[in-house]
Amino acid sequence: MNVIDAMKKRRAIRQFDGRLVEEDKIRTLLETAILAPNDRMRQPWHFYIIQGAGKVNFTQLAEEYLQERFPTKPNLVQESLKVLNNTPLLIVITADQIANDADASEDNVFASCCAAHSIWLAAEELGLGCVWRTRGIALVRDARLNELLHCPPEQKVIGTLCLGYPAEQPPIPARTSYTEKVTWV
Repeated sequence: MNVIDAMKKRRAIRQFDGRLVEEDKIRTLLETAILAPNDRMRQPWHFYIIQGAGKVNFTQLAEEYLQERFPTKPNLVQESLKVLNNTPLLIVITADQIANDADASEDNVFASCCAAHSIWLAAEELGLGCVWRTRGIALVRDARLNELLHCPPEQKVIGTLCLGYPAEQPPIPARTSYTEKVTWV
């Protein structure tokens, strides 16, 4: 599969069939991620692989967070947890933050986002589904996630990738033509 085909085929997969992702495929995802472009070859990313007992702890944190955030929406909480319980692999990605250098820190976030997207494209080629979560069950903005991961303060969480073997194939969504999003100068 070439990159353009992978881009066209890629979808946000939120339903997985429950099979575990093999370690060799996880290693391939990570080997692909570190090929992402990055400013000055800082390679500012770190990847936290969450499975098994770690996923149980992550899910407990997610439930606490969701119940606090949405106390009047128990169905939302339960549906979110159902998706999480059916996800065999989580990869939390962080970006190094550089003291007294906001521009370099922002560049590092951009690079780590490229690494996340590289994982998503590699997952497509490997027959895995993926969705990149930045809100809700991703716990990106919740300090408890940093505690669970023992994530140092100079690492900023940029997202949680949920991966597994797809149990769904969402339809191709309509997209706005690039012609409406481009200005030629």
